[in-house]
Amino acid sequence: MRHLQALHYLDVVAKAGSIRKAAETLSINSTALNRRILAFEEELGVQVFERLPRGVRLSSAGELVIHHVRSQIASFDRVKAQIADLSGVRRGHVAIAASQAVLPFFMPEQIAQYRTEHPAVTFSVFLRDRVRAEQALTDFTADLAVVFEPVRLAEFLTLITVRQPVHAVMAPGHPLAGDSGPVRLRDCLRFPVALPTSSYGVRHILEQAMRRSSLSLKPLIESDSFEFLRNHALFEPNLVSFQIPIGLSSVEITDAFGGASRPIDERDAAAGMLHMIQLRERVLPIAASRFADQLAAAFAARFECV
Repeated sequence: MRHLQALHYLDVVAKAGSIRKAAETLSINSTALNRRILAFEEELGVQVFERLPRGVRLSSAGELVIHHVRSQIASFDRVKAQIADLSGVRRGHVAIAASQAVLPFFMPEQIAQYRTEHPAVTFSVFLRDRVRAEQALTDFTADLAVVFEPVRLAEFLTLITVRQPVHAVMAPGHPLAGDSGPVRLRDCLRFPVALPTSSYGVRHILEQAMRRSSLSLKPLIESDSFEFLRNHALFEPNLVSFQIPIGLSSVEITDAFGGASRPIDERDAAAGMLHMIQLRERVLPIAASRFADQLAAAFAARFECV
């Protein structure tokens, strides 16, 4: 246990980037914490942290050490969950990094459903773009990631993939809102458009579509908030924004916020892929593994699997 405590101290210092801030988080004296870090470095024979004028940062060796540290902490948490499971007490913690579209409707519904059967299980849910969601898996901040159009997919184990065609989102009185069928992208671009920033998969798909056509994509509004983009379409009724189905609620979008949506014709923009992934070769804690099974079943029931 004392060994794990030392590893925990290292992890907190690495995340804080400061021994003083880490000491405040741990509620211990910063001088005492620094002595423990120095003793660990002396025992290991390498400098884990580079001391800077305003904090610390991991050395090259420290990057290797902290990866091992987080792996050990995660493994011990998994063992504790298994012991609790043997005793009949379904405890545990699930950490999820998710693309923005997953958070408003789908994830709250799934977590609430899971907790009705396992009320002692706790959750951390982090909003992360594609790159940061993958990073959350590699640094053990998250057990699972649900990512639209991942960047480094080959480095992770894919648990399920579902198709997510991009939808045009507009106010109910918009000229394009009178039909529920696919809409051509060129028709959308006849109107002012609001787009997510370049770090998001929806923008990536639309920009790929532009490269294959003579159309140009000139947004009047850009934001890293899909909620803002969706709601802005209500206040500027001539405008078109974009989203994927999982971000449009499990009920009709008109019931959800008073707007309308139509899928972009796939001759213009190919459907994107939503992936649930985990770190390759990592054995998930029991609670996270069971929740992943539930998510996979829900994805398969609602969307087309790939």
